[in-house]
Amino acid sequence: MSNFIFTLNPIIQALIATIFTWGVTALGASLVFMFKKVHKNLLDAMLGISAGVMIAASFWSLLSPSITMASNLKMNVMLVVSLGFLSGGLLLFVSDIIIDKLGKKSLISTNKRILMLVSSIIIHNVPEGLAIGVAFGSTLYGLDGATLMSAWTLAVGIGIQNFPEGTAVSVPLRREGMSRKKSFFIGQLSGIVEPIAGVLGAILVLKMRIMLPFLLAFAAGAMIYVVIEELIPESQTNENKNLMAMATLVGFVIMMVLDVLLG
Repeated sequence: MSNFIFTLNPIIQALIATIFTWGVTALGASLVFMFKKVHKNLLDAMLGISAGVMIAASFWSLLSPSITMASNLKMNVMLVVSLGFLSGGLLLFVSDIIIDKLGKKSLISTNKRILMLVSSIIIHNVPEGLAIGVAFGSTLYGLDGATLMSAWTLAVGIGIQNFPEGTAVSVPLRREGMSRKKSFFIGQLSGIVEPIAGVLGAILVLKMRIMLPFLLAFAAGAMIYVVIEELIPESQTNENKNLMAMATLVGFVIMMVLDVLLG
């Protein structure tokens, strides 16, 4: 079955991979059926591991292939990669500012808080789906590090960090008094943008090869922004900060080993 998947078109593989990450989001959201409150230590540790996974994936699965292809295309490597990386972070930076301003102008109510929470996670899921799509699309160009295995490893890494995201949406909604079914539905819905962005990313790469170095770096910048702005600060709210920091290192090592051995 796995060999069959590896023979599929990269766009189809990107779709399958992002449906998987969406499914993991739904799995995290499903905890609302079992618990009204999930232990903070568990969620924070998962966020820490996710941060490490995404940092490692950003380099080995995105930035390294970006540098290689920019060089092969005789581009100004540092300019293209730096511009792409900063653009990815800037997009989320601007998005966060817009969300914050809309939130301040809104009336403080349960529905408004729900909207802001879900909107924030949806915006952060777009670059994750894009990163997966770009990773799969880039496999056709024979770049060092741009392999189907590394693309799937990236998808698994993003899936890992989607689990606590799904929980982080559904459980607070349940605490606000929303039904379990509705809390789950909204929680899993936050991940639906990833398959859309994944397919779009793969198509862009296949149709516009010249854009690949920029898009790879763009996806890396967006992922690193999420790590710095969301995952690490949230995990460090835990009383056991040192353990959460170690969890981040463990996540980094796991992804690094997978990329090096399977890439």
